[in-house]
Amino acid sequence: MMRNCALYFAAITLFACPGRAQMPDSDSAATVEGGAVTGGNAVLPSQERVPGQPEMAPDRHAFGVLPNYGTAEGDLPFSPLTVRQKWSIATSDTLDGPSFLMAGVFAGLGLSADENPSFGHGLKGYAHRYVTAVADQDIGNYMTEAILPTIFHRDPRYFRRGHGSMWVRVGWAVSRVAVARNDAGRWTFNIPECLGNGITASIANSYYPDQVGFGPTMERMFTQIGTDAVSQVLKEFWPDVKRKWLRQQSTIEERE
Repeated sequence: MMRNCALYFAAITLFACPGRAQMPDSDSAATVEGGAVTGGNAVLPSQERVPGQPEMAPDRHAFGVLPNYGTAEGDLPFSPLTVRQKWSIATSDTLDGPSFLMAGVFAGLGLSADENPSFGHGLKGYAHRYVTAVADQDIGNYMTEAILPTIFHRDPRYFRRGHGSMWVRVGWAVSRVAVARNDAGRWTFNIPECLGNGITASIANSYYPDQVGFGPTMERMFTQIGTDAVSQVLKEFWPDVKRKWLRQQSTIEERE
């Protein structure tokens, strides 16, 4: 599991160089003070509002590649999502362009490591691994962000802490794979994340003939939960990285 999480982080880093990262104008950068949005966070017509927080409009991709449609600010007043909004988040994550690039990266890594040797080698082997990687992503998105959140009345968004020490925020982000808000705004066990990834891993037994059984299923489940934890850490700190980058760019421009 740790190896797969490390590969996931490496793939994010590979794509998320400053030249690829989406850097909006400085007047669209948001800060949260005392539960209110400050710092000139006017929502532009071209920006996508956060479901349940229409006054917020963060980047659609953290670090230029990581889907960011379901990230909300934890300090803002809670507003529940409709069933349609939950399914909209899952659909946005599923149809997101960079996610297909990420599937390609994982397919290449699987091919180079000769994982699932029955898939074959060369272009055919890569294509087979690519299709299964996309299937993992898509099934997981709908299970954890739409189907089970609807059934169990859970909120699929990640609520950023946005303040405190680095390790406190890392702990917060990682722990959200086990804790989620329900539709009433109360923190409770994150059933969709755990059960949803378990169901996704079980379904994958039908198209991973080399990795069938309890052990491989649990490995896939915990690998996905681990990658979700890494994703949430990146989403937690992306606004800070973005603001630091914008300040550095502004300083460079002033010196020039």
